[in-house]
Amino acid sequence: MPIAPKPHAALLIVGHGSTENPDSSTPYFDHAAEVRKRGLFAEVHCCFWKEEPSMREAAYMIDAPEVYVVPDFISEGYFTQDVIPRELGLDGPTTTNHHGKTWHYCLPVGVHSSMTQLILRRAAEVAPGVDPAQTSLIITGHGTGMNKNSTKAIKDQARLIAESGAGYAAVLDAYMEEQPFVADWHKNAATPNVVVVPFFIADGLHSYQDIPVLLGIEKEVGAAASQREVFRHNPHHLHGKTLFYSSAIGTEPLMANVILDQVRDFDLKHLAALPA
Repeated sequence: MPIAPKPHAALLIVGHGSTENPDSSTPYFDHAAEVRKRGLFAEVHCCFWKEEPSMREAAYMIDAPEVYVVPDFISEGYFTQDVIPRELGLDGPTTTNHHGKTWHYCLPVGVHSSMTQLILRRAAEVAPGVDPAQTSLIITGHGTGMNKNSTKAIKDQARLIAESGAGYAAVLDAYMEEQPFVADWHKNAATPNVVVVPFFIADGLHSYQDIPVLLGIEKEVGAAASQREVFRHNPHHLHGKTLFYSSAIGTEPLMANVILDQVRDFDLKHLAALPA
């Protein structure tokens, strides 16, 4: 169900950003451009933790009296629960009269159920004609001991896809910094074909530069993702298996739909409950 136009509201897409990788902010601006093209909001802006414009500048970029904030993050965790509310001055789902505006804080894109279809779409695109019944689909992320929620979104997606009837022989989760490790993909996947989809927003340091080394398809960390060579070399034949590696799920153009889905769900959950 599409959202109704909000001609008096702004959309603020919040990303992590990077001081090291020139491609890290590209998907966020792409998502903003796609939403802007649809004419649903008076304004659409991006802000970042590690790049300009910063979160603390956001209020001064926006003229609209109402702002929907959507974290363009994969999971709920330290950044969405602590950093973004602190930096933007938010004190709950709706914060009123902050910089003279009303702010609505939506859930991050990665926890929305519509991400499931995006992952399946990306997996089918990267391995066309490959029989899912002979294939393991691995959704991979960073992982961290700092916040258990950092892996929840990936585990949820693995479960949803396994239950979806998509037909994959196995749907697995794997991480860079906690078990099950990405580097053990060939031990954990029993099928002849393996498709790996990085559950990141951008093709940054992790999905383009670190994970290919962990998978064994690159010998050393490469350059920025704008060269994108690693994604042109599919399939890879390693450990007696055929491996397909996709670009980060956040580079999917339909991510703009997920952002709007979170706005719609916020309205249904919070604004519909307000007295008329």
